[in-house]
Amino acid sequence: MTTWQRLEAGSAERRLCLAMNRWGARHALRRFFGVISRLGDGVFWYALMAVLATFGGTRGIVSALHMALIGIVAATMYKGLKRWTRRPRPFRTHDAIIPYVAPLDEFSFPSGHTLHAVSFTWQCAAHFPELLLVLVPLAALIAASRVVLGLHYPSDVLAGAALGAALAALGVALA
Repeated sequence: MTTWQRLEAGSAERRLCLAMNRWGARHALRRFFGVISRLGDGVFWYALMAVLATFGGTRGIVSALHMALIGIVAATMYKGLKRWTRRPRPFRTHDAIIPYVAPLDEFSFPSGHTLHAVSFTWQCAAHFPELLLVLVPLAALIAASRVVLGLHYPSDVLAGAALGAALAALGVALA
């Protein structure tokens, strides 16, 4: 039994993960969270950067560049952490948890989707606070989708959110 499995055996986190994953048994919810998760793959964020750079003037170009730089740092960070921690995805260690979509990589900790969603939301809001009404709910739904779809534990999502917030705050402070 791995260290991760010992920590998860019978844990409240495992029970929460299973309860949220059961939402995916409902076809409409599974499709909804599947679409939300797909947006978190980068599609939405890249489109937002392009729109900001094209129509947002100098402020939009600066925001898009900051988001791109944050994205590169975030991808490097989460990939390194995944290789270092090597936490198996929930569906790999718990038969009752169903993966409703294919994962983009092998390991679970931290959630890269959540890290990017939080860091991009924070970075974008520094330049365009009026977008918070759309971006905050989207980031929260992306984070939830990762657990509902059986790809992450809640702690993976919380760690991704914390890392994304710290990274974006550092980016805003340096800018």
